[in-house]
Amino acid sequence: MRKNAFLSFVSVVAITGVLLGCGGDKTPPLSERIAKAWTARVVTENNTTVYTRGGTSNVRPTYSNFKLDLSSSPTARYTAFDGNTFVGQYSVQDNPQTLTLTNLQPSPTGVNGTISFTITSISDTELVLTRNSADQKTGNSTNVYTLSNP
Repeated sequence: MRKNAFLSFVSVVAITGVLLGCGGDKTPPLSERIAKAWTARVVTENNTTVYTRGGTSNVRPTYSNFKLDLSSSPTARYTAFDGNTFVGQYSVQDNPQTLTLTNLQPSPTGVNGTISFTITSISDTELVLTRNSADQKTGNSTNVYTLSNP
């Protein structure tokens, strides 16, 4: 009888341990992971790399000005490659993963105050965005931004 009680007790402890141990580290929601200040590390326009941080032969070295500050949700501060800064709001969507900047003031050329990006990947230190509309300031190119924090 004692043997069965002991086995039952051990079984309960083991099952409890497994259940409690399976929680693991949960990935924070996208809205929390994206809420940082991001700067350009690599930028491609129409599949051509035009900027690499620290590069000596960048086609557009002014991407060193590029900054996307999402650290004060829902406020977005977007500094384009030409140094112009636009302030508005941002929102994220999980499926598909998108980032939308709205009510940007002053309004960037040709976007009526809204720019949308597809989020290709995100980690603690890197964010890869593809702009969903062509950028008139870069010759109507489709741009992919690999951003880093810090």
